[in-house]
Amino acid sequence: MAFLEIKDIYKSFGKTEVLKGIDFTLEKGEVLAIIGSSGSGKTTLCRCINFLERPDRGVFLIDGEEIFNAEDKAYTDKQIREKRLHFGMVFQSFNLFPQYTVLKNVSLAQELMRIDGSEKKLSAAEKAEIRADIDANSRKLLDMVGLSEKTDSYPCELSGGQQQRVAIARALAMKPDILCFDEPTSALDPELTGEVLRVIRELKTSDRTMIVVTHEMNFARSVADKVIFMADGVIEEIGTPDEVFGDPKSEKTKAFLEKSLENPLA
Repeated sequence: MAFLEIKDIYKSFGKTEVLKGIDFTLEKGEVLAIIGSSGSGKTTLCRCINFLERPDRGVFLIDGEEIFNAEDKAYTDKQIREKRLHFGMVFQSFNLFPQYTVLKNVSLAQELMRIDGSEKKLSAAEKAEIRADIDANSRKLLDMVGLSEKTDSYPCELSGGQQQRVAIARALAMKPDILCFDEPTSALDPELTGEVLRVIRELKTSDRTMIVVTHEMNFARSVADKVIFMADGVIEEIGTPDEVFGDPKSEKTKAFLEKSLENPLA
């Protein structure tokens, strides 16, 4: 049984059909790279998986348990927020809170969930204990992404690469089942791209499942266990990196890769 199953996902905006029946599976610990031209549906798929957009049709399962079925129209906002906790999201544009320090950016969501969202009334001592645990966890994550010396800095004092690494630490803090990246280097200068890709590469472990929408072909080829090439809202080709990059079957895939490898920054 696959760890993640995405079945028959459709999404339209008005009369524009963006996703036209997306199906794939991932095993626990696998890294999936999603590639394709602008407008192919990559980001919309990533946002649907993370419940930032609600699919019009389709089913999601994690570890055999159905967590979303678009036919059920009765999901409350709270239920959708709870489902979103299965997926961590790292955006193109960092989305850090400028008024908070690096440490607070990483710890805030944990506090909201464990303290403000607690179903029981917590004593002052219990809150202090939870905050100490959150603080230690947040510092550990910032050390993991190489930012242990920036805990008291504000986002405006960081480079774009450092801001993106804070965003990665923030996503990891919620202990998601699956970590999603939507073009994590597209807002960065070329010299800062490497540091972020290095962190993502180091996150690959046997129990951390990741989905990476990327235009970095060499990165996708070297890190991914599975690659999806999307075109016109469908999965045009899916396979291992060797299959998709080394022996593509689709003419659309071949044309895209030829253009991308000629101009890797495109």
